[in-house]
Amino acid sequence: MNATLRLRAYRPALLSHGFRPFFLLGACWAALSVALWLPLFEGEIALPTLFSPRDWHVHEMLFGYVAAVLTGFLLTAIPNWTGRLPLQGLSLLFLVIVWLAGRIVIGCSVYVGWFIAALVDCSFLVLVVAAAAREIIAGRNWRNLNVLIPVSILALANAGFHAEANISGSSRYALRTAIAAILVLIMLIGGRIVPSFTRNWLARENPGRLPLPFGPFDKAALAFSAGALCFWVSMPDGALTGVALCGASLFQLVRLARWAGERTAREPLVLVLHIAYGFVSLGFLLAGLAAFGLVLPSAGMHAWMAGAAGTMTLAVMTRASLGHTGQALVAGAGTQLIYAAVVIGALARVGASLLPEWGLVLIHVTALAWITAFGGFALLYAPVLLRARGA
Repeated sequence: MNATLRLRAYRPALLSHGFRPFFLLGACWAALSVALWLPLFEGEIALPTLFSPRDWHVHEMLFGYVAAVLTGFLLTAIPNWTGRLPLQGLSLLFLVIVWLAGRIVIGCSVYVGWFIAALVDCSFLVLVVAAAAREIIAGRNWRNLNVLIPVSILALANAGFHAEANISGSSRYALRTAIAAILVLIMLIGGRIVPSFTRNWLARENPGRLPLPFGPFDKAALAFSAGALCFWVSMPDGALTGVALCGASLFQLVRLARWAGERTAREPLVLVLHIAYGFVSLGFLLAGLAAFGLVLPSAGMHAWMAGAAGTMTLAVMTRASLGHTGQALVAGAGTQLIYAAVVIGALARVGASLLPEWGLVLIHVTALAWITAFGGFALLYAPVLLRARGA
């Protein structure tokens, strides 16, 4: 049985490809955890977790939601890179169970203790890195091994998050390290898929200026931005960090402008990728201003996480779910609605940091928009994720 037939015949369909369970569960958790966060934030409920309410929220966004979607993406992309069959069946189910166990032990760490909670939770990304490395090495796809460097840093940041929160009561350095690792992944992977998908659509539907190919400028932008993030992780305040972050913002803005995004307004599936990447530049700018003491640090972090990570992951989830299940690559009304919701949510959350007097109202707007975006994805895409390709 060839690879295509094996993928189509695999039952249950949910375990035939990594994007299916991890996109669906990740979206459900993104919506549910934010629905829990608001009453936690306002003191109306409490969870039996050793994390502070703020750290629980941050951890579950970074190492719960983002880690799930990242895993779904990697387990989908790596077979395309290597030509090997995807991880499926019991091996995939085991990864899913470990991820779910992490969410449970974090939520009830008062009962299991911080070390057991950390051990179970941290094991997930370690297993993901090991599985991804095995497939890339077996497929001799050496050039994509570099993608696993920021994923490995993210795994280390998760361990650091647990240790730092347990020792000091709140996580700061590990939080910034995790955000930096996720940003590097967005700059690396987004720097591939945004111009690639844009070029493919423009060449077919809107002939004219095309995205510039990856070149020395992109390498310089990545290197400079990664360096600026190193400054930000180690010393988020001060003129040197502020200048580096503002310089990285300019690099990323020029990089985005080279991809001809203004010519994609007629195709939401492509346009949303450019909007998502635009939040990378905005986050660098706001983090730079925060280093000078001009805005709150949370403004840049939420531009990066709610804006860049939230919008980019939703864009990738919708496109991959359609393409890999044999659906037409068309953003229907429901998909366009969830795109609008995630962007509105990101802008509202950044606005809450920039306009503290409106903070409470805007945080509620953010929560409602985020739940709409990711709950909407789960409702819209569950049927295709649970059904076999071509069924």
